[in-house]
Amino acid sequence: MSEKSASVHWEGAGKTGQGQISTETGALKQHPYGFGSRFGDDRKGTNPEEIVGAAHAACFTMAFAFACEKAGISTETLDTTAKVRLAKEGEGFKIDRIALALTAKVPGVDEAQFQKIAAEAKANCPLSKALASVPEITLTATLQA
Repeated sequence: MSEKSASVHWEGAGKTGQGQISTETGALKQHPYGFGSRFGDDRKGTNPEEIVGAAHAACFTMAFAFACEKAGISTETLDTTAKVRLAKEGEGFKIDRIALALTAKVPGVDEAQFQKIAAEAKANCPLSKALASVPEITLTATLQA
């Protein structure tokens, strides 16, 4: 079993306040976030959706790499992005879509096997399972020659 932690310190009101996110490993250490980095054009801070996207892309990519390894297939490079959409819902918001996009160099694998492994990795990575309430999680997987 593995348990990881992150923490947030927040000061001030919702729209004018400012938070700091830290992770157990120190990868994020008092990294700023707030209304401007979530809903505006503040590029100095992060936001929850960006962090969810990074986590989902990382988890899916590892799941794909492990699935290939289990099948006896060597991967060369894997690049994944995750676009997380925050949509207005009534008085609040919800994440209504995550679009994963994988571009991979996997010598010796055919397109059908590649797509099968990618779809299974998407379905079985722990973050995909945790995010199952998101109405739409898509995957575009591109095999490079």
